[in-house]
Amino acid sequence: MSESLTFSQLALPEPLLRAVTELGYETPSPIQAAAIPKLLAGEDLLGQAQTGTGKTAAFALPLLARLDPAQNEPQILVLAPTRELAIQVAEAFQAYARFMPAFHVLPLYGGQSYTNQLKSLKRGSQVIVGTPGRILDHLDRGTLQLDKLRAIVLDEADEMLRMGFIDDVQTIMDATPAGRQVAMFSATMPSQIRAIAQKHLKNAQEIKIESKTSTVERITQRYVMLDGNQKLDALTRVLEGEEYDASIIFVRTKSATEEISEKLGARGYAVACLNGDMNQANREQTIRRLKAGQIDIIVATDVAARGLDVERISLVINYDIPYDSEAYVHRIGRTGRAGREGKAILFVSPRERRLLRTIEQATRQPIEKMSLPTGEVIEQRRIEQFREQLANTIEAKNLSFFQDLINDWREKLETTDADLAAALLFLAQKDQPLNVAKQFPEIREPHARGERPERTERGDRPARYERSGERPERTGDRPERGPRQRREMQGNYNTYRIEVGKEHGVRAGDIVGAIANEANIDSQFIGNIKLFDHFSTVELPADIPNEIFQHLKKVYVRKQKLNISVDNGAPAERPTYERSERPASDRPSSDRPGSDRPGSDRRPSGAGPRPGAAPKRRTRD
Repeated sequence: MSESLTFSQLALPEPLLRAVTELGYETPSPIQAAAIPKLLAGEDLLGQAQTGTGKTAAFALPLLARLDPAQNEPQILVLAPTRELAIQVAEAFQAYARFMPAFHVLPLYGGQSYTNQLKSLKRGSQVIVGTPGRILDHLDRGTLQLDKLRAIVLDEADEMLRMGFIDDVQTIMDATPAGRQVAMFSATMPSQIRAIAQKHLKNAQEIKIESKTSTVERITQRYVMLDGNQKLDALTRVLEGEEYDASIIFVRTKSATEEISEKLGARGYAVACLNGDMNQANREQTIRRLKAGQIDIIVATDVAARGLDVERISLVINYDIPYDSEAYVHRIGRTGRAGREGKAILFVSPRERRLLRTIEQATRQPIEKMSLPTGEVIEQRRIEQFREQLANTIEAKNLSFFQDLINDWREKLETTDADLAAALLFLAQKDQPLNVAKQFPEIREPHARGERPERTERGDRPARYERSGERPERTGDRPERGPRQRREMQGNYNTYRIEVGKEHGVRAGDIVGAIANEANIDSQFIGNIKLFDHFSTVELPADIPNEIFQHLKKVYVRKQKLNISVDNGAPAERPTYERSERPASDRPSSDRPGSDRPGSDRRPSGAGPRPGAAPKRRTRD
């Protein structure tokens, strides 16, 4: 269906069409072709599609088309399971609405300053994108008003279920106006997700898209992790260090094709750009020059490179990561054609790690991490190339005239053959110096807050994060279950104390979500959690970096600062074992060492609040 459609046939307003054209979108993906008309018509939608099929545009474009630009209050609310996804969705909204005047989108997620979020909320935003915990917290505070809401989107609903946020989602849904439009997207449809759909969606249209994305097996795929300001340096290193005949570099915008090609040209590369502003004659001339070897590098957008088939192209560089996996497949398909070998390299920033994993899942092929060529590697490669040029020249050219000059100069300059050859070599390499190792300092891989550890197959996980037994599914609305076996943690784990407990209304899922998002520890590596009246304990890997540990001290859950510390005393009150069965060896509090520790606030369960304690209030970070 989508192959015969264009975005201009989907009845989208002109500012949105301009934006998708500039972003390089040409034809809608299957999920976009199916969802956009239904959401434009105001219908509720239940969509089942894998990550990486273009879901964000499928709901963002039609909902933006129905937006009232004169109303500076939240009209669209998007719930996302992680702050990384919330940021990406917010950026996508901003990109699609670039030609819509006075448009504002605001991401809300844990770890951000409340002060900045409150200022942004007061200024007003038509679109709010956030994680369930932080959205619920603002609702409890009264700082987020949803009475003018027109639409709510649940993105990756099954992931929110897996992370234990489904109760918060239910509460948020109940707080939205009855007449709002609802769109729910999920890769799978477990019973809890269908139950939410049946409760909150009215006469919903259901669409299911099977992922058919695959890649060319003869293409070697790798990625480099770096910050945006390192990209140009990284690009020149790749072009210097990789063996290739011709290369195509993909960027997202037309202006970037011109900017990158100019900068590469200034560095001595034979390069040209290819974008949608070029007429057919100029496009054909550029491709002819590439085929003839007059240029070696093309910098292009997705649209401009569609259908490009040049045998010389052996390297594809994704300077800007594509928003969906289908675009990635089209890009790398410019090489490795007709059984030829090809290479594809992807530049990824820490906040784009999720897009990388999305591409891997959709293509069902791993993308190997690579290191950038060092200055020593680049220097050696230049020397080898120069030596090869010398050998070809000696073999193929008549050098008698130059040999006579050398003999004459050696006598007049009273020098040796070695000194004369060295001086000539110095002059010959001035445009591309051979001695360059020190000119290429190391590019360190960035470490960004919010970056999760790379997920690997269970058998490949580091030993310190392994644990025995099958991982139980955690959901926020599971019924009461019988006793479960205590988790036996393998590797080096510590028990930590956090200053939020049952009197604050905390649940284990709150703690798991906060630590998973803020400490970059996958939830499956978070051990047993015990809830006490005034505090809780949690088992975590013992080698948490100090930077992350200090950050966790400042994180809030249920409006309480975690103030995490190593637990060095047995508790004086009976815990609630939220993620494990109470051990048989659990002793009465009076028998435990440390129960009378000075300053301890570990009161017996059921003893009531401390004198002067604030009343309970439902909040969530």
